[in-house]
Amino acid sequence: MSPIIKRFMAGLLFCLSVSTNTAVAESTSSFSPADTSSPRSTLKEFIDASNEIYGVVRDNKYIDRDSELIRSTAMRMLDCLDLSDLPAFASEARASEVAICLKEILDRTDLPPFDEIPGTEEVTAEGDKLTRWRIPGTRIIISRVEEGPQKHEYLFSKGTVGRAIRYYQDVKSFPYRTTGPETSPGFYNWYFSSPGNSAIAPFINRLPSGFRSQVFGMAAWKWPALIITFLVASFIMVFIFRIHSNLANRWKGKSVFWYCLTILLPVLGVLTPIMVSLIVKDDLVVRGMPLYLIEFCSLMISLFVSIYLVFAASNRVAEVIINSPKINPQGLNAQLIRIVSRLLSLVLAVVVFLMGGQYLGIKLTTLLASAGIGGLAIALAAQDTLKTLFGTIMLMADKPFRVGERIVFNKYDGVVEDIGLRSTRVRLLTGNLVTIPNDELARFDIENITRRPHIRRTANIKIPLDTPRDKLEQCVELIRGALKDHEGMNPEFPPRVYFNEFNDDSFNIKIFYWYSPPEYWDFLAFSEKMNLEIFQAFEKQGIQFSQPYRIVNNDTES
Repeated sequence: MSPIIKRFMAGLLFCLSVSTNTAVAESTSSFSPADTSSPRSTLKEFIDASNEIYGVVRDNKYIDRDSELIRSTAMRMLDCLDLSDLPAFASEARASEVAICLKEILDRTDLPPFDEIPGTEEVTAEGDKLTRWRIPGTRIIISRVEEGPQKHEYLFSKGTVGRAIRYYQDVKSFPYRTTGPETSPGFYNWYFSSPGNSAIAPFINRLPSGFRSQVFGMAAWKWPALIITFLVASFIMVFIFRIHSNLANRWKGKSVFWYCLTILLPVLGVLTPIMVSLIVKDDLVVRGMPLYLIEFCSLMISLFVSIYLVFAASNRVAEVIINSPKINPQGLNAQLIRIVSRLLSLVLAVVVFLMGGQYLGIKLTTLLASAGIGGLAIALAAQDTLKTLFGTIMLMADKPFRVGERIVFNKYDGVVEDIGLRSTRVRLLTGNLVTIPNDELARFDIENITRRPHIRRTANIKIPLDTPRDKLEQCVELIRGALKDHEGMNPEFPPRVYFNEFNDDSFNIKIFYWYSPPEYWDFLAFSEKMNLEIFQAFEKQGIQFSQPYRIVNNDTES
């Protein structure tokens, strides 16, 4: 398997399972862990393991840092350190640098003979009384761990681990000691200047010594390599998200399969910063503060891209559900599914943010406080948006109308074309398109014309005051005869005709009839037919209509 594929698989596994390198090494190494049962055994194990690695470095221009022997020996060094306060993302690199710095400090320190250091016998004799031991003349402490997986082991204390790099800066100008355990001169410089990739190691070893000298905490040759790596990674990220945006917009609403397949591009966007981190750490072997900054920034980018991925995945799940045969893609149910998916994705995004923040070393209480303050600030800044969102949810729950239905709201009368998360678009009968915020639709009365079971007509026919009574009765009977069993009549709503009023200038005959199904143009054609029949019947009987108005329609529904 090629190194590139190895690193790709490593990045993928990193995304699927966040775990410390210590746990990985313990699960893969076939070697026994370090003996840390006493300050003596811990110090001896640490020095012996360091010298073993140094011996390999001294005898070889390049070593395979991923070999089982090197990794198991390095893990014996790290087993001697209390790393509980280190953030997970920087545990291996930070611990390795701390171990190298501690070895350099010890190489410049006059250590007491091992038989004078408390061993297992002394620890057993004193019971729980021996909780810490300081190396004479130093600030390096080996203390007993009281909790966690290494409980009751003696490790270099959390304070020593946290300040080891600074301690080394204080003593790096001191000469190496000439007595006691073997020293490892130049170990620190090798650690910071040697590449981790066997392909570039021979080339780096042939460079002038100036290229291996440190510039701002890193070997000079690594700076141009870093710049090239960042430029390539930036180009890949921009390319990935531009292609994703174009393809997603192209396939959304056209092909659910291809739209879902575009999710692979954001996945590559998550892996790219992780791949950069692996290259920087394993191939270029960047160490110290530059590595911590690079890893932190890379993982922050991966974290935010992961949050983006959560929203993108939820959108695709929603579209898959909406495209089932039972759901209208433009209906309220479809919009409700989209809203629920976005709310769920928001919850998942918060979970990813909290987990990622903890992995980066940020305390959970700090993250929760930040999330609370940020949420409050967003809520205050987006009151109108939230109000509209709740209005949309109310519309989804009540379902007063659907796409394609004609509604009357306030002064607007038209057909619903689209129901969005923020607003609803209505095509007016005049042809104009109006956008109405959903919170307004949720607060005021909506008349749904499409859902009426029938169309009712109420009309008034005025007859002159000098019309005889028999003629007036004949008018009522003529109208009732014309409407008897009329077209579109619902048996539950028969027509009604009454002589109901004495006006100042006329007699009034009131007409009610209901037409179904509620097709407006068919209703108008029938009304025209009725008007002509009544007009013709009145002409035959010599009945006149009252002047100046013959027929007055008061509240005909349209």
